Amino acid sequence: MPTRLRAAALSAAVSAALALPLLLAGPSSRAEERQVPMAKSDVVLSFAPVVKRVAPAVVNVYASRVEKRPRNSLLDDPIFRQFFGGHDRPGNPTAQSLGSGVIVDDAGLVVTNYHVIEGMTDVRVAMADKHEYPADIVLRDERTDLAVLRLKGARNLPVMDLGDSDALEVGDIVLAVGDPFGVGQTVTQGIVSGLARSQIGKSAYQYFVQTDAAINPGNSGGALVDMKGRLVGINSAIYSQSGGSVGIGFAIPVNMVKSVIVAAKAGADRVRRPWLGASLQGITRDMGEALGLDRPAGVLVSDFVDGSPAEAGGLKRGDVITAVDGAPVDDPDAFGYRIATKPLGGSVDLTLRRGTQTEHAVLKLVAAPETPARDPVTLNNDSPFSGATVVNYSPAVADDLQLNGVRQGVVVTAVGDNSNAAMTGIQKGDVILGLGRAKVTTTRQFEKATGTHQDFWHVTIDRGGQVIDSELGG
Repeated sequence: MPTRLRAAALSAAVSAALALPLLLAGPSSRAEERQVPMAKSDVVLSFAPVVKRVAPAVVNVYASRVEKRPRNSLLDDPIFRQFFGGHDRPGNPTAQSLGSGVIVDDAGLVVTNYHVIEGMTDVRVAMADKHEYPADIVLRDERTDLAVLRLKGARNLPVMDLGDSDALEVGDIVLAVGDPFGVGQTVTQGIVSGLARSQIGKSAYQYFVQTDAAINPGNSGGALVDMKGRLVGINSAIYSQSGGSVGIGFAIPVNMVKSVIVAAKAGADRVRRPWLGASLQGITRDMGEALGLDRPAGVLVSDFVDGSPAEAGGLKRGDVITAVDGAPVDDPDAFGYRIATKPLGGSVDLTLRRGTQTEHAVLKLVAAPETPARDPVTLNNDSPFSGATVVNYSPAVADDLQLNGVRQGVVVTAVGDNSNAAMTGIQKGDVILGLGRAKVTTTRQFEKATGTHQDFWHVTIDRGGQVIDSELGG
């Protein structure tokens, strides 16, 4: 090729190479400059449409009670009051609690956390538009840390749609809506960080949705929603050493919330859930190897109550339950959640490992029987048990308080502050089995037996599965 042609070709190649980045970048380098969006359509991503849909259904819950304290009789003496400057003591102090809630029915039903209204007598709810309503507490479910309120005089309220927490996957985007620190309705964004988290919060059903959306004090009872504006959880607890959010928050799955809503709509004051009537154990690694399991997962049936659904369904001691209606269960917490979210009246299919074989059992979903009746008695005498409220033992009571291995006695359901029972060390959930040399069989028998004065009381108590024999002073 002549020298002039080679030079021309080389010049054209260099020009083309220099022009290629400009062509790829667009017609002008000014196209790379960032500009303020001129219209909503210019915004690439916004959660505003979801927030607008759900925010009206999220409310603030203000609860309070007046703390009653004994009045000094000397204050009735005008001379005594004059001696102290004529000033009476200030009025009784007021305990307060602040949280959030979610409207789930246009007739005024609001779901919140049990611990937000625990022990409270006066509840008010503030809407997102600043309207306020007084509210009645219609259902308290301490086991799930949930409660339902009914707004007085409220109609045609905005309602949040309910989603399906079983459809959640780790990595899904979620929003937390509530009133942290009482500063006003606030929205934070995050992802689902984990599922089936346990040993968290106050719920007896340890099966939580974990999120890194910021949740702070006051968010309790607020909504965790998905990107379709559906409720997937009730924010309940945070992991924090300082009291503020560190990106580890927990929500009660909405599928558990649904059973509480159904009970409230039916007019019930508590939730009745399916009863298994069996004692279950988690599978350790050593147990898994001994049972021939490929991994330590499932729940071991260690015992069951005669006549219970577990016995009627054909379960046997030593069976390992691995799934409920096809949903895997790795531990007793997961099994409890799966059963608790099922409605009464139907049945579930349990997948079992029995020896080396895989079996199936059908479990009927019935509530634990209230036999005998609870017949609550609050003791008011000179005994060490005075101030305690006791009920008759029954499968329903055992199920409510998660009592395992107990078959008789009376169960302590409450202990009054500063009472003899409190100072003695009696605790809620204690099962009093014996008094002296006699077995305790009913609340009335126990009330009569404690009505006589004694210098010392020998009592046998089952506390958390441990039997304690103790001598109490009269």
